[in-house]
Amino acid sequence: MRRFLPDTFTLMLLATIAVASFLPVSGEAAEIFGLATKIAIGLLFFLHGARLSREVVLAGLLHWRLHLVILAVTFAIFPLLGLATSLLVPSLLTPALYTGILFLCVLPSTVQSSIAFTSMAGGNVPAAICSASASNIFGMFLTPLLVGLVFSAGGHGGFSLDALTSILLQLLAPFVIGQILQPWIGNFIRARKTLLMPVDRGSILMVVYLAFSEAVTQHIWQTLSAQDLIVVVAVDIVLLALVLMITYFGSRLMGFSREDQITITFCGSKKSLATGVPMANIIFAGQSVGAIVLPIMIFHQIQLMVCAVLAQRFARQPKPALVVTVTQS
Repeated sequence: MRRFLPDTFTLMLLATIAVASFLPVSGEAAEIFGLATKIAIGLLFFLHGARLSREVVLAGLLHWRLHLVILAVTFAIFPLLGLATSLLVPSLLTPALYTGILFLCVLPSTVQSSIAFTSMAGGNVPAAICSASASNIFGMFLTPLLVGLVFSAGGHGGFSLDALTSILLQLLAPFVIGQILQPWIGNFIRARKTLLMPVDRGSILMVVYLAFSEAVTQHIWQTLSAQDLIVVVAVDIVLLALVLMITYFGSRLMGFSREDQITITFCGSKKSLATGVPMANIIFAGQSVGAIVLPIMIFHQIQLMVCAVLAQRFARQPKPALVVTVTQS
């Protein structure tokens, strides 16, 4: 039953929301904390760039067909499913939560958990590393563009060029700098994952605290009911279930190997909390970001629990035996 319990990071997220609910930061303190948050997020993406080995990227890039399938699921099928949830507005989903669902659907895939689950299940790890990393890099361009396209289709307005510029400066620029310096500092950073983990988690917690502090000052808990939370959980579960079925059975029909099916299933079904929360802070500046990031925070925990079970099940399955044909002369 332990795999169904929330992980440590999820408990930290819940604690951060609780602190923001009772002790929200505001005024001049919020501006100072916001600046510190931007610096922490820049450092986070710098480390992502510095960790990514170019040799691994080159090895994975050769499997272009697999990558195209994962990108198509992440940035095409997911957004279409998100648009379908408009049928629940306003009877079940509030406009703010629907915005959060749509935003969840246009986010890139995760990096760490996609690779970890692919490795645990016996999938194509080099391809998973390349695909998940590429999803995050392309997502810095595609996510804001899809926000403009999908949100316009949903009647929620478009996307500004200023937001795209802010994303490129705050997220992509540090990542590129990290990649440039990777040959000199990459091994050092990869060898110190436990020391650098506080940067990964701390920066996300800072953004969540800032977002929910602002949401609390706008009375988020007075506008959200228990039914709203139940509906978001149900929508997240249905979205994940549909995409898991599409990726697994679709990749099988397309003739991919067992290892590639596993990679497509785990990389195509994930959504990145680490990328999504900072992006939401930029794209939806001036809005109630707390309600918008709530669906991705819930989806994050659900995808971890479900994929942990799936990865163990894949790992227990016997691998197809090699058939050797012997001919007599």
